[in-house]
Amino acid sequence: MSETTIEQELRREAKERHGRPTRPSLSLLASLVAPYRGLAVATLVAMLFDLSGMLLIPTQLSAMINTAVTTQDASEFLVHGGLMLAAALAGSAGYITSTWLASRLCANVGRDLRMRVYRASLSFSATDFNRFGTGSMITRTLSDANVVQQTLLMTILMIFPVPIMCAISVGLAFATDFVMGWVLLAVTLVTLAISLVAIRGTAPVFTRLQGFIDAMNARLREAITGVRVVRAFGRERLTRERLDETFDAYARNAIRVNYVFATTDLMTFFIMNGVESLIMWLGADRVGAHAMQIGSISALIEYAMLILFFMMMAQFAMLSVPRALACLDRAVEALEVSPQIRDAEECKEPAMVGEEVARFDHASLRYADADEDTLRDLDFSIRRGQVCAIIGNTGSGKSTVAKMLLRFCDATEGSLRFGGVDVREISQETLRSHIAYVPQKAWLFSGTIAENLRHGRADATDEELWHALDVAQASFVRELPDGLDSRVAQGGTNFSGGQRQRLAIARALVRQADLYVFDDSFSALDFKTDAALRHALASELAGAATLIIAQRVSTIHDANRIVVLKDGRIVGLGTHDALMQTCETYRAIAQSQARKEDIRG
Repeated sequence: MSETTIEQELRREAKERHGRPTRPSLSLLASLVAPYRGLAVATLVAMLFDLSGMLLIPTQLSAMINTAVTTQDASEFLVHGGLMLAAALAGSAGYITSTWLASRLCANVGRDLRMRVYRASLSFSATDFNRFGTGSMITRTLSDANVVQQTLLMTILMIFPVPIMCAISVGLAFATDFVMGWVLLAVTLVTLAISLVAIRGTAPVFTRLQGFIDAMNARLREAITGVRVVRAFGRERLTRERLDETFDAYARNAIRVNYVFATTDLMTFFIMNGVESLIMWLGADRVGAHAMQIGSISALIEYAMLILFFMMMAQFAMLSVPRALACLDRAVEALEVSPQIRDAEECKEPAMVGEEVARFDHASLRYADADEDTLRDLDFSIRRGQVCAIIGNTGSGKSTVAKMLLRFCDATEGSLRFGGVDVREISQETLRSHIAYVPQKAWLFSGTIAENLRHGRADATDEELWHALDVAQASFVRELPDGLDSRVAQGGTNFSGGQRQRLAIARALVRQADLYVFDDSFSALDFKTDAALRHALASELAGAATLIIAQRVSTIHDANRIVVLKDGRIVGLGTHDALMQTCETYRAIAQSQARKEDIRG
């Protein structure tokens, strides 16, 4: 079967990654483990007790057969039996303790990795988010971190003990019989070679598997989110085929990995049975030649079985190591992103005392991946006690103005001052604490209405929440059985578009900010509610500055100053009446929304 487009893209990315050093990934892992050095040392000590108990049991069994059985001395039985029991108890205690400590260590490492990736994503610019994608960031934060956590646990419990177990077992075998020592050493080296070959073959496949998880997350998220559009246009079959393509590609690569697992396990089991037969055959010959005692055969078989058992478990764990390294590489990619928006070394406090709250001083903006400016030479101010409005055709850059105020992006030319200070000299936390923002898409979080409103201000009282709801014309909340404690689904999907917008506006009013930014926040409201809301806001926000980004002329009709944008440039600036006389772009927008005789001026 030919490769799909997704498989070809992932194979191309793997080739680009080939040859890159894994040192950054290992450095990241080391930095995650470093705070828990004490826990790691305690785990290793407990593990030594576990291994010591395992190795003492066959040693004492051999001694019991060689002495107690041949001499028929009951005291020898009791001595060696008691030592075997003590070894078993010590080994069990060591195993339980080491497993608990290792699980705790790995859980802490996994948590810290998730937090690092998530915190890094909080500093991403819009370009960075577009580069990675939401589905990929979710995979890197959750799935990849889980893979690293589980692989680290398996490495500690299944791989770390192998060198110790092999070294001591082979040493004991040599001490028991020189020939048998060479047999165990040869078996150990052969099994190790098989494991390395298997790992080398599965490493690139594991890397691609994580890419397939990204692709599945992205496509499944898109299909579920847009299910109404899919059904409305009858595209269920096409969507299903696209998802099937991704699922089939993942399944094919997963089958390859499972085939390697099965083959490796089969070879290991074959070696185990062959070694057991070989030891018994050679042991019988050596015992007959009086070169070794009969009890030593049981000890050698136990040593061989322990080596092969641990090697087999290590194979299982080692096959997951390439996948974990791929996940760490992906985490490093996210962590090494240099934020385009960062705080200055010495931040200043804005002076919120004058009338001018914010000012665009010949500010222009060009995104890093763009060929031309999105906004050009913006020069206007937003004043306290006034309403400044921005209107323009689709794609004129209206919402980008709000992003600049919130420092989601910075001016590439000119400057934007807030409280008389360049926003690049104000910490992002301080700047945004003075701004209340209502986004274009009213997003609500799962929880209650009260919890959503308190995103604006955590210490707001219930009275303040009700007041904000009344101003936002969200009277429907009073009609709900649970009022402020009514449940909100993720995204607010259990409310209509207009209800979500009013709740988002109420959340902004709770903030009690110096500047209120409404980014096309009235589009889902009917004209009557829109008018009532604007009337209520006029008195509520009299002491603050207000910026309204709108598409409807009726929404901004009474604004003190209207900025008209076209292709990122200001083509009109003034009141509604003045712009109707002087600005052709504004007049065309107004005339397209209402009959000529209903337009003032």
